[in-house]
Amino acid sequence: MSRYRQGLGQADLAAGLTAAAVVLPKAMAYATIAGLPVQVGLYTALVPMAVYALLGSSRPLSVSTTTTLAILVGSELNRLTPTGEPGALVAASATLALLVGAMLCGAALLRLGFIANFISESVLVGFKSGIGVVIVADQLPKLLGLHAEKDGFFRDLAVLLGQIPQASLATILLSAGLFSLLFSLRRRWPSVPAPLVVVAIAIASSALLGLDRLGVELVGAVPRGLPALTWPRLDLLGGLWPGAAGIAMMSFTESIAAARAFRASDEPSPDPDRELLALGLANIGGGFFGAMAAGGGTTQTAVNRQAGARSQVAELVTAGAALATLLLLAPWIALMPQAALAVVVIVYSFELIAPGEFLAIRRVRHIEFRWAVVAFLGVVFLGTLKGILVAVILSLLALVQQEVNPPVYAIGRKRGTDVFRPLSARHPHDETWPGLLLLRAEGRLFFANAHGVLTRMRAEVDRHQPRVVVLDGSAVIDLEYSALKVLTEAERQLDREGISLWLAGLNPTVLEVIRRSELGERLGKERMHRNIERAVEHYLAEGLEAKG
Repeated sequence: MSRYRQGLGQADLAAGLTAAAVVLPKAMAYATIAGLPVQVGLYTALVPMAVYALLGSSRPLSVSTTTTLAILVGSELNRLTPTGEPGALVAASATLALLVGAMLCGAALLRLGFIANFISESVLVGFKSGIGVVIVADQLPKLLGLHAEKDGFFRDLAVLLGQIPQASLATILLSAGLFSLLFSLRRRWPSVPAPLVVVAIAIASSALLGLDRLGVELVGAVPRGLPALTWPRLDLLGGLWPGAAGIAMMSFTESIAAARAFRASDEPSPDPDRELLALGLANIGGGFFGAMAAGGGTTQTAVNRQAGARSQVAELVTAGAALATLLLLAPWIALMPQAALAVVVIVYSFELIAPGEFLAIRRVRHIEFRWAVVAFLGVVFLGTLKGILVAVILSLLALVQQEVNPPVYAIGRKRGTDVFRPLSARHPHDETWPGLLLLRAEGRLFFANAHGVLTRMRAEVDRHQPRVVVLDGSAVIDLEYSALKVLTEAERQLDREGISLWLAGLNPTVLEVIRRSELGERLGKERMHRNIERAVEHYLAEGLEAKG
């Protein structure tokens, strides 16, 4: 706040109110998904939102609840409270939120935030685009005044197509008009909080024209009053902790993905460990006031950012709007057409779908383009929960692939310089020397990639038929014992074939490992050189080129 510049307040106020127009109805809807009273959704948009805004490191992240969290919470509540008695459900939900918060705080103390680094940027592009497509498809029934059970992306679309003849004409006309208004406002008056204007006009139209009598579905009645202090049910802890662990993982993964996805270039990166702590305390605070498990939402964060949020003050404004709704505005929010909410959500979800980023990745690296596509398809085919797991697994597999396939290539010297670079048709005049093969390996050599490195070295040796092979280890950061044994065996094999193996440019740690080993004894000082230039000079000084 000490660095809060004059002029940002207006932007954050507009963004917070705009986000509230999306967050509050969605929070109430998500509460019903979990089988909870609608006011629980408002409690979740109030307490966790405010706590996170004060403690979190992401400026645009909007924290309440999400579809995934609501579904997971509902599943746990149905398992433990099959009777569905409202008081028991609220108590169990609050206990679950407290347990989720405790687990997130524990993860923060153990500094487990590094787990968030397992999602690569290319995979994140696919994940965001998949989420955007799923959100748009999820909102389509509201644009048509239809209801559809969620049963998978493509099946839902097929059911929706079959129900089009039953669509509400009034709802379709309202949706078309609101779309037109929203796009016009964004294009002609970009400084105007367009979604807020659209929602206000929709509410006013509903009140004046009685849209509900024409078949337009409204958000519905919202109870008034502040949340009461709720105590956890300790008898449920034993049955809730496995589900709480999964919900905690989903809360953090969704939150950090959304926080990173909507970070502006001039903003600091979200601190994963601080995010764990902030989300944990937000859930604990919410649990004591009857809220359900909370986390950062992709859609609401997108709306918050696109509406102009510049700091966490926007989230405090959204939390303030939730408080005002509970106390004063419930009758007006109840008049909001569901189609108006869907219009705002769809327009801002289109921002997530980024075919241009797919093409940019494809121009640079085809393998990462494939990872992005698989992450996209994972979300579309499997849903958000499994889609995130696919994204994490893909990132881990990408890391493993890079580690087990380190580059090994022949190099030559750029004429007139001391620059050594990979041999290629682009540089046909680079210097090489008869009988001498210069190889460079990169990365960490260990048990999983040692034999692959040896295979690629062998292929280069067979191609060039040298008398001396110099392995440039300047880019080798570590040499594990299994890899050292493989390299020793490779030296023996080359020696039997009359080929001498030299080493050059080893970092001090790797050099010390080799000196203490059998390979170091076999090579001696005369075959281990400070750098690749000295190895070439030694080769030429010994006259090995002429002898060839």
